[in-house]
Amino acid sequence: MNDISVLNLFLEAGLVVKSVMSVLLIASLLTWIVIIERYNFYKKIKKINSEFLSKFWSGEDLNSLYKEIPNDNLLNYGSLNVFKSAFNEFNSLKSSNSITELDLEGINRSMRVAIASDEEQMNQNLSFLANVGSVSPYIGLFGTVWGIMTSFQGLSDATQATINAVAPGISEALVATAMGLFAAIPAVLAYNKFASELESISQSTVIFSEELASIFYKQTLKNK
Repeated sequence: MNDISVLNLFLEAGLVVKSVMSVLLIASLLTWIVIIERYNFYKKIKKINSEFLSKFWSGEDLNSLYKEIPNDNLLNYGSLNVFKSAFNEFNSLKSSNSITELDLEGINRSMRVAIASDEEQMNQNLSFLANVGSVSPYIGLFGTVWGIMTSFQGLSDATQATINAVAPGISEALVATAMGLFAAIPAVLAYNKFASELESISQSTVIFSEELASIFYKQTLKNK
């Protein structure tokens, strides 16, 4: 079926089926916008974290590493954000004569808050992809059922019941199902990919936070 025939089927469809197609088309366009935005977002996070972790585990002085962190909060996610939050808290405690277990718990709490904030940002718009992936096929199916029902109702006014009488209505109805799948499949695939990347980044960040807490604890022991 070529593009012109699909366009003709859309223009000749009934109001309900045409509305269903329009909703699915908008959902599909928004899905691709979200997919591109989230892809670039996760790509940027992974690149920044990879560069930061390379510097961190190279043995670079933590104070020097902290000063190199950009002030742009849009670039601070994952391990970088955890380190920045924890080091801010650690610096505020270094002025005291000694750091207690309660102070260390404050550092851990700041890291947990940073991780939770990152996960909230990384989860952004994923629920939209999940909803499109789960709902779009049913919206398309509704358009299909309505179009077929309308086509067979039209047979009551026809002098002769032939396949030619119902073929256009059934065709436009099936296009609604196809559009539902066209919107749903990319949304489901993208959601699964991004959810997997989110989990991977979150697990990596949690492991880093535990190692960072251990480093702060050892430095505390040295200062006593």
